[in-house]
Amino acid sequence: MNISIPFIHRPIATTLLMIAIVLAGSTAFTLLPVSPLPQVDFPTISVSANLPGASPETMAATVATPLERSLGRIAGVTEMTSTSSLGSTRITLQFDLNRNIDGAANDVQAAINAAHSLLPTGLPSNPTYRKVNPADAPIMILSLTSETMPRAQLYDAASTILAQKLAQSKGIGQVTVGGSSLPAVRVEINPTLMSALGVGFEDVRTAIAASNTVRPKGVIESGDRAWQVVANDTSKTAQDYMPVIVGYHNNAPIRIQDIAQVVDSVEDLRNGGLANGKPAVLLVLWRQPGANIIDTVEGVKALLPQLKASIPAAINMEIALDRTPTIRASLREVERTLILSVILVVMVVFLFLGNVRATIIPSIAVPVSLIGTFAVMYLCGFSLNNLSLMALTIARGTWPPVVLDPGLWMALIGIVAAVIDCAAPTANELGAGAAVLT
Repeated sequence: MNISIPFIHRPIATTLLMIAIVLAGSTAFTLLPVSPLPQVDFPTISVSANLPGASPETMAATVATPLERSLGRIAGVTEMTSTSSLGSTRITLQFDLNRNIDGAANDVQAAINAAHSLLPTGLPSNPTYRKVNPADAPIMILSLTSETMPRAQLYDAASTILAQKLAQSKGIGQVTVGGSSLPAVRVEINPTLMSALGVGFEDVRTAIAASNTVRPKGVIESGDRAWQVVANDTSKTAQDYMPVIVGYHNNAPIRIQDIAQVVDSVEDLRNGGLANGKPAVLLVLWRQPGANIIDTVEGVKALLPQLKASIPAAINMEIALDRTPTIRASLREVERTLILSVILVVMVVFLFLGNVRATIIPSIAVPVSLIGTFAVMYLCGFSLNNLSLMALTIARGTWPPVVLDPGLWMALIGIVAAVIDCAAPTANELGAGAAVLT
């Protein structure tokens, strides 16, 4: 029994089925994520640790090695690479493709906690990790410039205000701030003066740490009343550090300003960024896995007026990089090619058959099959990209479509012919239509 016969004898039901396929495909088309290439998520986690002032050799021996030994015990690790530089270490872990990234992240955090006792005590913060996709690229870069404000203040505004709000935008997976670092006070010590006055580096370090210690000041009580003594004795600027006493020489106090140059600066002097030749702080935006790049960027653009209102007016925020124009252009060209291929298929059918009624069958079945393919792509977790659209373009020239059951499309051809003839088609007509599709 031919599978197409029930559909031919029930044109109304088949028409409703065809309309349902078109509606499902049209809805799925609006929900499919957009990207230049197919989304390939490698289970990769990057672990980073910082120890300001440490040489690459010290970072590799005291920080990277303990972490590598602990991280190497995690199951499913296929590759582990480590890079140590001045004051920082980065370890990249790649897992099996069937390894769940969330479970791997929990194992990485447990390994970091296990290696904590083996790490140097001078680490300013615990090692951190983040999920990364080495095959992904930033979707947008925002630049912050100012004619009056230093880059330290720009970085402070970017990291404390803008990064948090951008990370909350739909589709944004990570926001990286670069081009400078947070404001800091730098104490540039003169070793010759220190040696002459008998002051050691540890004395300076202890004095600086003590000047930033927040301790309770006590309570003043009088009868049935009590007052809590509160005072902010932390040092925030260079002027606050200059009079700090680091030792005594000949019964005279030695202050930091006597042996060092204290300036308001940034944490990392070797971190810089430029935008159109001007010093700038950059906000690099990465998308979440599977997010629609175009919708994500449009959401960020709609958020820009609110972001500009939340920072000082002296800061100029501009878009330094936007990947959507090239993605839109490439997808638009592929979509145009896809439409032309459908038109060419219909023209070829008409030229070979010379029958308008027989040509109407593929002219309806081809777009329906194309639209229905979007529903299948959505269910399979695919995305709209250059490769998927090119595959559809090539499939238009190889009729019947290989993505769905040929019997369904035979049924669609039958219902179209039935609607045209207002009756069941003859055997010869069915044979001619089948010959076109094979």
